Amino acid sequence: MESASILRYLEGKTILVTGGTGFLGMVFLEKILRVQPDVKKIYLLLRSSDTKSATKRMNNEIIGKELFRVLREKCGADFQSFISEKVVALPGDVTSENLGIKELKQREQMCSEIEIIFNCAATTNFDERYDIALDVNTFGVLHAMNFAKKCLKLEMFLHVSTAYVCGERGGHLLEDSSSIDEMVKEMTKFDFEAVEKKLVKEKLNELKAQDASQEVITNTMKDFGIERAKVYGWPNTYVFTKAMGEIFLGRLKETLPLVIIRPTVVTSTYKEPFPGWIQGFRTIDSVIASYYKGKLPCLLIDPMIVFDMGTVKFENVQIPVDMVVNSIIAAMAVNANKYSGIIYHIGTSLRNPIKFCDIHDIVFKYCTENPWINQDGTIVKAGKLTMFKTMASFHMYMQIRYMLPLQF
Repeated sequence: MESASILRYLEGKTILVTGGTGFLGMVFLEKILRVQPDVKKIYLLLRSSDTKSATKRMNNEIIGKELFRVLREKCGADFQSFISEKVVALPGDVTSENLGIKELKQREQMCSEIEIIFNCAATTNFDERYDIALDVNTFGVLHAMNFAKKCLKLEMFLHVSTAYVCGERGGHLLEDSSSIDEMVKEMTKFDFEAVEKKLVKEKLNELKAQDASQEVITNTMKDFGIERAKVYGWPNTYVFTKAMGEIFLGRLKETLPLVIIRPTVVTSTYKEPFPGWIQGFRTIDSVIASYYKGKLPCLLIDPMIVFDMGTVKFENVQIPVDMVVNSIIAAMAVNANKYSGIIYHIGTSLRNPIKFCDIHDIVFKYCTENPWINQDGTIVKAGKLTMFKTMASFHMYMQIRYMLPLQF
């Protein structure tokens, strides 16, 4: 489908966005407003106590970002009035029934207007507290889907998952549900929602009875998430709860016009609205920052591997967020009013693979030409990173380099 056709599809549409304060949600919002100013309305679901605080949060945490610089310049003095006309800051929460939208009149109006739902609300921490990850990544999907079924004009429900629900498998992975089919079969034998909610409640009650500190509760619930993920055969809480969200969608979608997007590691903008915009430290960013500051002399990784993140073996390089958003918008337009439940993987390693050693060379060149300067004025000279293919070689290095000197 040509870009002009996609833009025509978005014209006059009313869209609900969950996860609007997230990285992907913000870039999606900016893109729609910039390329299709004739969109009718965008509801932004934001965790807030009321409309006033939701609007304040939208202005401070979304619209006020540097990301909206190009749109702000394009609109000039009309920027704020344009935002007020097109965007509705809506207090609510995906962890609640009816998305936490309390007013019946508001819900009825939305259900009569909304044509597209973009569900990207998620917690992306690999070791998130289990209760939080379940509420957002799994049961939050249920709440969003149940709300979608009430929308009379709905043409598209697009859910953002992750490529890593494919599990610890190598090779080419199909854009289908095969990676979670076994789990689907298992779930027919018991009520997953009831079982896991009961376990979470029991664990929290146990900690409360022990008068545990907030820190202890947080750490315990993080460990519990990893434990439950491994029981079901997943490497971490994030991937597990996202996979469960997909499973619920597949089981309960009925005639919902559903598309599932599975991006790999989402990184900074490539071109739009300008190169290099990112929010906070994401995935490999902390590794690069540590190396840049001279804090990371070595890394356990095969330098020849096509770049991958996390513990999975799905070889996929990072992909710029604007490319992901472009794919999402195209998928919406192409699949509107279709009930296939199609899945798209969004990555680049098949057509444009990049090895970790190549990334290292690029980063090393940048660090050499633009060295980090400490607060005391000293310049950090980044050296070549020592990379270990195996845990055994890494342990040997640590033993010789750090442990043995301590014995003398």
